[in-house]
Amino acid sequence: MFDKNEEKTSLFKRLKEGLSKTKQGITEKVDNLVKSFHKIDENLFEELEEILITADIGVQTTLEIIDDLKDRVKTDKLQNPEDIKVILKEKLVEILNECSDNNKLNIEPSPAIILVVGVNGVGKTTTIGKIAYKLKGQDKKVLLAAGDTFRAAASEQLKIWADRVGVDVIKHQEGADSSAVIYDAICAAKAREIDVLICDTAGRLHNKINLMNELSKTFRITDREYKDATKEVLLVLDATTGQNAVQQARVFKEAANISGLVLTKLDGTAKGGVVISISREIKIPVKLIGVGEKMVDLQEFDANRFIDVLFG
Repeated sequence: MFDKNEEKTSLFKRLKEGLSKTKQGITEKVDNLVKSFHKIDENLFEELEEILITADIGVQTTLEIIDDLKDRVKTDKLQNPEDIKVILKEKLVEILNECSDNNKLNIEPSPAIILVVGVNGVGKTTTIGKIAYKLKGQDKKVLLAAGDTFRAAASEQLKIWADRVGVDVIKHQEGADSSAVIYDAICAAKAREIDVLICDTAGRLHNKINLMNELSKTFRITDREYKDATKEVLLVLDATTGQNAVQQARVFKEAANISGLVLTKLDGTAKGGVVISISREIKIPVKLIGVGEKMVDLQEFDANRFIDVLFG
């Protein structure tokens, strides 16, 4: 039988491996910086500011962090550059914990519906497959809906994931009305007494008005046909796109009532500071992060563990 402690150790190890590039991009540079200074001064703060901005923490968030660190140094009369690492870590945890009271997937009580939104190419299909795998491992009855009917082969890709996980998928032909797929999937979920229905949605971001119209139609159908279901709206973002991901989050936040974020491909970037930038600027909880290609590499986001791995 698989040991739960062994599983936790394995997940922590995968997280550590997945964040290795970000660790190099932030904490190793911070380490080298504080070692090169004998006292805390303005030059140290200027160089720290550059490190944080380069790591995609964002200009606005970085300036706020630097101001807070300066205040703390002055208040506590700190002089040792090593203290900067300690108070920086505390500040980053504080930012990430601001909306962490609701960073678990909202799927209780059953039935639940998860609507997955995001532009093409961010890893929506893969994310849906990995969420299905995670929930099936919790003995949930899961059904998928191939609502991204505009992108060529999107339904076929979702079907491959469904087969791999061992769940069914409701799909129509390419170019069909996305909302009609969601409607049929809701009917099937009710008939089969499904615990969690996970719906892919159209990933076009050609302009804000069309995006809003497409998503609004989908949300109207879910509200009308599945009004008693627990609802989660996840926005999938590609961490490697940095501040572009922050901008996408702003647009989708206007178009839909996003309840959680999924940041994919964190293992592929040294700029994982975008997690901090998004948490501060968008104020939507990060619920899942992707740190590799394996099924288990889509992990629940834990702010304390995330920062511990970076600074450990």
